[in-house]
Amino acid sequence: MNINYRQENRIGIIELKGRLDAYSAPQLRGLFSEVADKAVNFVFDLKECDFIDSTGLGTIVACLKSASQGGGDIYIANLQEKPRMVFDITRAHRIFHIFDDLETALLGFDQDLGE
Repeated sequence: MNINYRQENRIGIIELKGRLDAYSAPQLRGLFSEVADKAVNFVFDLKECDFIDSTGLGTIVACLKSASQGGGDIYIANLQEKPRMVFDITRAHRIFHIFDDLETALLGFDQDLGE
């Protein structure tokens, strides 16, 4: 798993590449802990994430809980076919805003914030 962080305006963007599974989930948790004070709202860009297992999904949910406690949210962008099945089967799609692309997700925050 390769994880990159960048910021666009006030929104943190976390790009996940590869597999988000029990082996790589601690890497995501650690990065999120490091950047949680740099932004309130985040987009997880899963354009190059081809697999998520239950531990990986649990880590994303834990990140959402942390962001929510700070008054923020996490949007999901570019959810690929196999990871999307995990979101659908577990009904995680009900707790996340899921967007087809990164730009739309970023605009979604602007609209939700009334800007």
